[in-house]
Amino acid sequence: MSGTQLWDDVDFYFSSHLSPDDEALQAAVRDSEAAQLPHINVTATQGKLLQLLAQIQDARHILEIGTLGGYSTIWLARALPADGRLISLEYSAKHAEVATRNIARAGLDRIVEVRVGPALESLPKLADENPAPFDLVFIDADKVNNPHYVEWALRLTRAGSLIIVDNVVRGGRVLNAGSDEPDVVGTRAAIEMIAAHPRLSGTAIQTVGSKGYDGFALARVLG
Repeated sequence: MSGTQLWDDVDFYFSSHLSPDDEALQAAVRDSEAAQLPHINVTATQGKLLQLLAQIQDARHILEIGTLGGYSTIWLARALPADGRLISLEYSAKHAEVATRNIARAGLDRIVEVRVGPALESLPKLADENPAPFDLVFIDADKVNNPHYVEWALRLTRAGSLIIVDNVVRGGRVLNAGSDEPDVVGTRAAIEMIAAHPRLSGTAIQTVGSKGYDGFALARVLG
């Protein structure tokens, strides 16, 4: 058995027992595939992890940067109370349209809002609204802007909030300090920002699974 097949099989074992997809989640994946969205959504086990982290945070307000087809959005929104709020920022109008349908099908459109446009334009507008601090921020968008997204996450959170940055291993390319690849440059800058920032305490975890070799960074806002 190849290494990747083993990863797939282990992922299936865990997800079938601990994070099984229901009809709304399965439909979100089907509709995303039918619309030819990139196959880069989180896995079921990763979605369940996001949900558990939001529940551990007792989150009432969640910010997601990068919606894609809304699969991770559904997992996160299901952790919220009835009066909670999730704002998801998506660059692509096509992706946002698919996500909005998927979120509505899951019965979450009352607490989830998808905003379309470049996140670095949407974030200042959001800040101008003076929203309640976000308890959890999930960053899963264009990697070159990761350090900017972390900066904005700090502005929009409070002491005790959690910031999650997805896809930080880049297949191991994150090690290449001399890389000029935008995703590596942005990811390294975000990691180094988390390491140096006096208001953040963070770590990063490598993962393997049905989406290959990658990982995520996790940072707690200290003050």
